[in-house]
Amino acid sequence: MHEGVILLHGLARTRRSMRPLAAYCKRQGYCVVNAGYPSRRHPIEILAQSVIPPAVAALRRQGVARIHFVTHSMGGILLRAYLAVQIPANLGRVVMLSPPNQGSELVDCLCRFAWFRLLFGPAGCQLGTAEEASPARLGPAAFPLGILTGNRPALGLSRFFPGPSDGKVSVARAQLPGMADFLVLPCGHSLIMRHRLVQEQVTHFLVTGQFRR
Repeated sequence: MHEGVILLHGLARTRRSMRPLAAYCKRQGYCVVNAGYPSRRHPIEILAQSVIPPAVAALRRQGVARIHFVTHSMGGILLRAYLAVQIPANLGRVVMLSPPNQGSELVDCLCRFAWFRLLFGPAGCQLGTAEEASPARLGPAAFPLGILTGNRPALGLSRFFPGPSDGKVSVARAQLPGMADFLVLPCGHSLIMRHRLVQEQVTHFLVTGQFRR
């Protein structure tokens, strides 16, 4: 039986951002659902329950043996919100790309501005570092998780972070207790999913449960 992969894009993105990764996973033999969702319209909890169950159902109709997830940025927080409520019986492995698992200092700085709230919607301001923010309330990983993040911020964005970052999420805050593996690559936040090295590491983790060193 085939194995399946559900892809979840990040905030203010569409499924188009994940198409190169979707194509790569298909070439590796996976059944792929590249799920899109209106990331700026609803809170994280509503988005998670609206997009992930239909994607899981679509793969089950194809008779897949295991369902893996690969997420980018806020997509990882959606998945954590979903798995906090229910874990599919045939859940495989999870790879998160640049996830704000402990929130983002950039959000802390920007969510006080009306233009940010208007542009990024209710989910955007849920991604801060405070204890009441969504990432902090979701707890450690209770599933096989590998996290890939970058350390090449876009020009001018490094000043928002006390240490290395990819320009949107710090290396330290991408991590999550319970993760099986963690790897930092020379990538920025927005295009990390397009790098061939990242794509190869994603499928290596899906097969082996660890990244290639």
